[in-house]
Amino acid sequence: MKKIFTFLTVAAFSAVNAQIVINEVYGGGGNSGATYKNDFIELINTGTSEVTLSGATLQYASSSGTFNQYHTLPDITLKPGQTYLIQEGAGTGGTTDLEADYVAPIPTNFGEGNNTTAGFNMSGTNLKIVLASNGTQVTGPNDTNVLDFVGTGNANQYEGAGAAPAMSNTTSVSRTNGVDTNNNAADFKAGAPTPQSSLAVRDVSRAKIGLVKNSTVKNEIFFGAKANVQILNVNGQVVKSAAVTDGTSLDVTSLAKGMYIVTADVDGQRVSQKIIKN
Repeated sequence: MKKIFTFLTVAAFSAVNAQIVINEVYGGGGNSGATYKNDFIELINTGTSEVTLSGATLQYASSSGTFNQYHTLPDITLKPGQTYLIQEGAGTGGTTDLEADYVAPIPTNFGEGNNTTAGFNMSGTNLKIVLASNGTQVTGPNDTNVLDFVGTGNANQYEGAGAAPAMSNTTSVSRTNGVDTNNNAADFKAGAPTPQSSLAVRDVSRAKIGLVKNSTVKNEIFFGAKANVQILNVNGQVVKSAAVTDGTSLDVTSLAKGMYIVTADVDGQRVSQKIIKN
């Protein structure tokens, strides 16, 4: 993300500086060997306050092309560390449906012609995606309406010193450190797709089997349920495991800063949540 934009907090209706950025991109949905039937784009709030993003669009381009397609987004309100999953175009393969917060509509072209299917038909390897504050066509990562810009593989535009890695039918690119340093090459890493909607966290809360009470942590993770817990890194490796009870905390001082997935068996139900360790 090139700039800090002003958003409104839902609770206090006061201006704060916060960042909703692109957290994960996957273009291999529905392709041969893919697990998921659809491509997806996942957003995340990397700020410290609950914020709302209004009037934004996602815009898509091939690795060397112009941003010729866009679709609007609904108003999005995210807590710190909370993700938002957007379902894009479908393929003919895959076995698993996404549990998305939002199913993208048929994209609109900036130029001539019409599209007939929902969502971007994204490349499975190399592409450019931009989160923009409005519907004005983006030309590059330094445009004033760019909230976040990701180029993958051999993309001719990107943030920072280089593009994020190329994707494949079985790999996405996702943030490795939970923050945005304006450098796609440093901020993103290829790995197995890990789509996570905001609904997953809310569903856990409604069922009163909550796991992590705060998605952004420093030295401790506080839990709201009795559970056997595992913490996985972005490569799917278990880095810590423990049994916890409601109201207790788990020391994670030894873990490096970055994104992790907390999984647990609670009353016979398997639940998971992404966290960011600052």
